[in-house]
Amino acid sequence: MRALLVVNPAATTTSARTRDVLIHALASEMKLEAVTTEYRGHARDLGRRAADSDDIDLVVALGGDGTVNEVVNGLLHHGPDLDRLPCLAVVPGGSTNVFARALGLPNDAVEATGAILDALANRTERTVGLGLAAGTPGTEDESVPERWFTFCAGLGFDAGVVGRVEQQRERGKRSTHALYVRQVVRQFLDEPHRRQGVMTLETPGQEPVTDLALSIISNTAPWSYLGNRPLYASPKATFDTGLDVLGLKRLSTPAVARYGTQLLTSSPEKGPSGKHAVSLHDLTDFTLHSKVPLPFQMDGDHLGVRTSVTFTGVRRALRVIV
Repeated sequence: MRALLVVNPAATTTSARTRDVLIHALASEMKLEAVTTEYRGHARDLGRRAADSDDIDLVVALGGDGTVNEVVNGLLHHGPDLDRLPCLAVVPGGSTNVFARALGLPNDAVEATGAILDALANRTERTVGLGLAAGTPGTEDESVPERWFTFCAGLGFDAGVVGRVEQQRERGKRSTHALYVRQVVRQFLDEPHRRQGVMTLETPGQEPVTDLALSIISNTAPWSYLGNRPLYASPKATFDTGLDVLGLKRLSTPAVARYGTQLLTSSPEKGPSGKHAVSLHDLTDFTLHSKVPLPFQMDGDHLGVRTSVTFTGVRRALRVIV
């Protein structure tokens, strides 16, 4: 087997020594080319190179969810092709590693590498569905290119939190769960649309859902983690179905306290619910429109502001080693 290993040297939970150990372990079992990313978007370029080659069987992403997202978008730059495209394997190296953990991999890079080598020896893999987001035709965002996501996307509040965290990291702050909690509080205090949402969700053949103040799109569950605690925004979401949406129509102080508590105590059986909560399961196509530009994120990567995004749930999009 010939494999390409994409290494993010800025991965927050792996040292240079650990990465060297992992590279040697993988190289002992396959013909391995290891490439260290040098710029934002480099992992996507490497994934595209692998997709266009005729002799790469496997791409291993060593990094956080952002690195995985870039690799996936490179692999699928011409769309899914299960018979031709290389498989993906993920070695978690970020602060949260939602995609890897949702696949059932250990959250430790060394243990995950061992699990991947076992899976390769046993020839076990699974085919997962992914989400696809693009600018909506006929809107000012129609020229925004489509982009894949592995586990979540968000328009509005949660994307604003992601943007604040990225700003803090650019200033030299470490990506910790405490940092995320602080930015959630600051985003809440500065949120201009807490009491009256500005988003509308449109699904073909259904009545529009209006006045959403928050929208979280999930491709799997959990949605995220706070330390080791899983957070289930949409407990029914899986890699085998379409996309799920959690929308909130109000972000007042009592509402945020209620839904925040529900999220912290959520489980595979129960997520946030209530008068101002909207939960939709297994959607294939839908669009979110906003009256004003709102922050947008995919897989924890802030992508600027949008007024309209069209989402597609694509089943059986990619083969993953697990």
